[in-house]
Amino acid sequence: MPAIPPTDAQRVQQRRAFGFVLMSAFLPGSVQTFAGNGALGRFARRVYISASVLLVLAVVGLLLMRGFTTGLLLTPWVSGLLTFLFWLLFAFWVVLLLDAWRLARPLRLAQRGRLAVTVTALLLVFGLGGITNLAASAFTGVANMGEVFRGGGDTRLKEGRYNILLLGADAADSREGLRPDSINVASIDAATGSTVIFGLPRNLQRVPFPDGSPLHGLYPDGYVCGDGACMLNGIWTLGEDHEALYPGRDAGLEATKEAVSETLGIELNYYAMVDMQGFSSLIDAMGGIRLDISKPIPIGGGSTKISGYIQPGQDVLLDGYHALWFARSRAESNDYERMVRQKCVMSAMVKQLDPVTAALSFVELSEAGRSILRTDIPRGEVMAFAELALKLKDQKIASVNFAPPLIQSADPDFDLIRATVDETLGSPEGQAPQSSASPVEGAPATDSETPTASPQAETTEAAPYTETGDLAAVCSVSS
Repeated sequence: MPAIPPTDAQRVQQRRAFGFVLMSAFLPGSVQTFAGNGALGRFARRVYISASVLLVLAVVGLLLMRGFTTGLLLTPWVSGLLTFLFWLLFAFWVVLLLDAWRLARPLRLAQRGRLAVTVTALLLVFGLGGITNLAASAFTGVANMGEVFRGGGDTRLKEGRYNILLLGADAADSREGLRPDSINVASIDAATGSTVIFGLPRNLQRVPFPDGSPLHGLYPDGYVCGDGACMLNGIWTLGEDHEALYPGRDAGLEATKEAVSETLGIELNYYAMVDMQGFSSLIDAMGGIRLDISKPIPIGGGSTKISGYIQPGQDVLLDGYHALWFARSRAESNDYERMVRQKCVMSAMVKQLDPVTAALSFVELSEAGRSILRTDIPRGEVMAFAELALKLKDQKIASVNFAPPLIQSADPDFDLIRATVDETLGSPEGQAPQSSASPVEGAPATDSETPTASPQAETTEAAPYTETGDLAAVCSVSS
């Protein structure tokens, strides 16, 4: 039996129904104002106009007062409140839309018209629900970031640069105290983003403390022990052992900052410390990293059996597990080569985290960062550092490793270290002198129990190990 065409009245009613649904979707409360509960419509308009004004103020704030606005949005309770308000506004919007659908009297429409209006309303609900979910997830990620950036560092520029102490540490229960195994300082030009990473060996001895340090009186000639056990990576524990000398402060961190600052002859703004127990999750959240690798790198070694090797090659994709072992492996190697590998991983993370990946994996990245990262960079500076990171992606990261033959860890020439730092930062491009460094990449590392081998780890024996003469050739970041 052929379908009965709608009457003129039904066509008018159908257009009216579509109008009600669309008006309620884009102007919440408008339908109730003239066709339903007027008080509810007026209240809804005030609510959504207020929300729109707040949104405009946030955008204006990000344009004109980025530091203050970013810091406010990164405050965890503010982000949590905004997440709640977004879902509350969505729920209220759904109620208004369904009420507008009811006021359109869909049961009076022809079957096709009734179905079309209902499907349209449902599509709008699911569409805005998805947008609200994305916004809520973004605020969850922002809250996670806010928990990391607690502030407390020195915001003043140091001769136009930010100097950030980068530490990779393992605070596992099996280790005695916290011992940073990766100790670097990133010096970033505040105008151009040009960056130099100064790498200090963890086994550096005779490390000096500045005159104003509480530990200078105990170690006026530097951190020296008769058995040579007093090394740079032990200063954190040393500070904790003398926490009474640092009332109200993190004694281990402060002692380490003092020693590194005096060693390099530069003032530090901030620190960032990665707990290597969760480092691999951050790499996995960004989809892995790609490196050019020149030699097999053992997985395991030391107190554990070598279970396989990360094989050399061009544009090798490393997941979190393999990136961690690439950075931390000590077997068939030495600390100086290990420093180079750490910087390769660090630079790859900076250069290969593209905006699309950051947006799609924002919550995962923020959760990984919250669990493994400690820093005293304030929330208000996050936007400035994000802009510097974008500038840095198009530049090479210069690196100076204070390793042999330039520096002997057991008897270092601190005057030479400071002169090298001054010369590097004073050069037009911020490039290190060729005698002391070459542009390489890197990241933190540490020891922990050997995880089970993954498919990337080949269990066949590697070629016999030979000491790498050119450390800069160990690895590089794939372009």
